[in-house]
Amino acid sequence: MDVSKSQFALNPIQWLATDDGWIDPRQAPPLDRRLPVIAASGFTAIKTEVPAGTTPNEYREQLARAGIRPGPGYVPMPWFEDAAARQPFLERARVTAANNVGVGEPLVFLAMGMDKEAVRVAHPGVGFDFNAARLDAVRDYLADAATIMAGEGAVPALHPHIGTWIETVDEARFVLDTVDDGVLSFGPDAGHLAWTGVNPAHIVAEYATRVAGIHIKDYHGHLAKQSRTEGIDYRSTVLGGFWTEPGSGDANIEEVLAAAGPNFRGWVVVEVDRGTSTPEDSIMRCGTWLSNRFRQNNAD
Repeated sequence: MDVSKSQFALNPIQWLATDDGWIDPRQAPPLDRRLPVIAASGFTAIKTEVPAGTTPNEYREQLARAGIRPGPGYVPMPWFEDAAARQPFLERARVTAANNVGVGEPLVFLAMGMDKEAVRVAHPGVGFDFNAARLDAVRDYLADAATIMAGEGAVPALHPHIGTWIETVDEARFVLDTVDDGVLSFGPDAGHLAWTGVNPAHIVAEYATRVAGIHIKDYHGHLAKQSRTEGIDYRSTVLGGFWTEPGSGDANIEEVLAAAGPNFRGWVVVEVDRGTSTPEDSIMRCGTWLSNRFRQNNAD
């Protein structure tokens, strides 16, 4: 069975893209200005992000007035060698989980955080500076976060991400294979995995029974290869046009979705980390792709 249109959500990250190839949540327009654009694009669900000072119920009601449903959340876990410095981010994971459960959507993608000065941001996609002992510690950190989140009723899902200590397929496998699947699900990002040079459909198929949601992105594969082989940093690759709207790059999105199996009922989150035009136009292009996908499938 094909995924249904109701399983698709948008993370309108285009509004956060900065001129230096990074992401800054502070530059997002107010929610009441974003929601009409998202609704007009045809998406009926978005990434959940309850604003500070707003209750989950208030947030859900605001979305409902625009015809939008809460989708899965996302929480990044910055890495610090000092365990005490990590504690506030474990609390942030708990709050994010509670907020998502409060709006009625328990899935939260759980990733390691990125830092502009990180060595893997300077050398993306190749598992730079691998260290087995650090991987053990990172796994424990993510397991602690997942346990805390699950305690709130959430479904945390491991989200490997370029530029972080969980970047490669092997690192993702290590975490998934050593953390109980009752605590931690899998929420792969097809674009970030493809950046490392693998076919993301293969690991989606390998862990299909554990996949709770998928982030799909489109991209230009030759730029990923160039970044790996020529040592081009993350931001330069992004500014070089790596990301693009679905259907306009090299991603085989249908293969990734099919790999999740006929029983997949999780979320599919569409993301364009940096749009090819204005954020509003990029979001509309994402919506057009979504509409065309289902129009084509119905025609078939």
